[in-house]
Amino acid sequence: MPTITLPDGAQRPFDRPVSGAELAASIGPGLAKAALAIRLDGEVKDLSHVIDHDAKVEIVTRTHPAALELLRHDCAHVLAEAVQELYPGTQITFGPAIDNGFYYDFFRNAPFTPEDFAAIEAKMKEIVDRDEKITREIWSRDQAADWFKEHGERFKAEWVNAIPADEEISIYRQGQWLDMCTGPHLPSTGRLGKAFKLLKVSGAYWRGDPKNPQLQRIYGTCFADEKQLKDYLHQLEEAEKRDHRRLGREMGLFHQQEEAVGAIFWHPKGWRFYRKLENYIRKRLDKAGYQEVKTPQILDRSLWERSGHWEKFHEHMFIVNDGEDKVLAVKPMNCPGHVQIFKQGLKSYRDLPLRFAEFGACHRNEPSGALHGIMRVRAFTQDDAHIFCTDDQIGSETKAFCDLLMSVYRDFGFTDVKVKLSDRPPVRAGSDEVWDRAEATLKEATAAAGVEFSTNPGEGAFYGPKLEFVLRDTIGRDWQCGTFQVDYVLPERLDASYVGEDGAKHRPVMLHRAIFGSMERFIGILIEHYAGKFPLWLSPLQVAVCTIVSEADDYARKVQAELEKAGLIAELDLRNEKIGFKVREHSLAKVPVVLAVGKRDQEGGTVALRYLGEESQKVLPLAEAVATLVQQARSPLDGSA
Repeated sequence: MPTITLPDGAQRPFDRPVSGAELAASIGPGLAKAALAIRLDGEVKDLSHVIDHDAKVEIVTRTHPAALELLRHDCAHVLAEAVQELYPGTQITFGPAIDNGFYYDFFRNAPFTPEDFAAIEAKMKEIVDRDEKITREIWSRDQAADWFKEHGERFKAEWVNAIPADEEISIYRQGQWLDMCTGPHLPSTGRLGKAFKLLKVSGAYWRGDPKNPQLQRIYGTCFADEKQLKDYLHQLEEAEKRDHRRLGREMGLFHQQEEAVGAIFWHPKGWRFYRKLENYIRKRLDKAGYQEVKTPQILDRSLWERSGHWEKFHEHMFIVNDGEDKVLAVKPMNCPGHVQIFKQGLKSYRDLPLRFAEFGACHRNEPSGALHGIMRVRAFTQDDAHIFCTDDQIGSETKAFCDLLMSVYRDFGFTDVKVKLSDRPPVRAGSDEVWDRAEATLKEATAAAGVEFSTNPGEGAFYGPKLEFVLRDTIGRDWQCGTFQVDYVLPERLDASYVGEDGAKHRPVMLHRAIFGSMERFIGILIEHYAGKFPLWLSPLQVAVCTIVSEADDYARKVQAELEKAGLIAELDLRNEKIGFKVREHSLAKVPVVLAVGKRDQEGGTVALRYLGEESQKVLPLAEAVATLVQQARSPLDGSA
């Protein structure tokens, strides 16, 4: 008979198998009322699930880390039931929980619009109030196929018919409505609560194939309580205001167009900003002992096959045929090229560690539906580097990298950084013994560097485990940027070696690392983090010199010349427009400082200094204004503007 171990270590023996609900009730009536599900030996199960063996069990309540995904999955089912009640004839497909919410895909001839959301949400709340019991049933494949076919659910019937005939189907019934689902689910709709909101509707294809019928996808979000929902909706409002695509257009940084899907047209201001980041990180890498290299954009298929990328990453590569029976690929990553540089000439243990850095232009064939502004593109540049070292050097290199990365993030205004250690993925290269060694080494080195981390199971690269560095921005969103990977696989596959102290050949360890990650994505993150209002040192245009009257044009030119002589980036605005109009335009473009000059300023050698977002201005002598701005524009790296 089962003995159940609770999270606090307490054990409860039972003389018969017990359900999760019975276990919760045995602990106390309050917990029985609050219980939503159980986590049995690490796996979330229905509250009705029967425990018939010795096990570790947690009771999942609304505050449990596993509760949110459960609530969101149930919210998708309640959404589907509500839609079918309101719009008879609508067919259901699938509706999972996703990051920050859920969605459900429907087939219906008439389009859904955001104006429908109020009625659907009202019906969802009615279903919650009905407190419909949710139960799991097991059907045969034929039984499920017949039911869905008889009820006009041709998409579900098609899906069921693709399942092997001897396989049982899990069905969840809530009230009179049901859906095919593996679960788990809440015990009743009343446990869901009403902290949910429908957000948008978009198109999707059945089974993700454009050749199949188009579906309508309704997105929503759900939280454990109203406060969390309110906070998230406020975050969405803030995110809309900070959207890098709109700000990039208003600030004149970049644009994108259909003739270059997933690529970016950088405008002068945007490219100036890009180069600021590139020059900054280049200086940091130079000081840290990295050597910059450059590798080819297109490499023969044979190299990608030897590295393992052709097998594991082929569908994301852009393929090129040279017309002479050769197949080449535009590089999706830089690591095989860096190994080729390492292999040129004999390397000794005395040469290690070798740190090769590259601003590597990469191309990946991302699905068009996954593209998002400059955050997710097909053509991007990595601030990539690879460290070739010995096993004994992994610890010191890990610490040096973590220190460098954290310092860089602080310079850009990110102080809340979490670290995740991602271990072996299901599809990978290398033996289990090699992975055991790599994972143990990375964990030991990370702990020795004083870096706290959580585990992200199964999300490592195909050639090695990795650290993922997650930044939190000013409105509380998380962005995964930097990475650090320990790789024993590629040096072996690509035959990299060095001569050890013993005179024999040894394989180097290859440490893959990036700080910004994708330059383009990091710029998008910065735009949204600062809402375009960059610190003066970082801004691609620091000062706009605006004339109040045309008689001050020559003086404005002198002001601009003095600013540029001091190392500041300044632009002239001599248009025949009112000063209020000019200030508003430069404010929209997020120019940090406007210097207004008129006839009186020309006579007195002064300027009127106004900072972005401030109504008041300060009149200063030109030399004092320049000195003040130079001081404010000092880079955190080297004190230069």
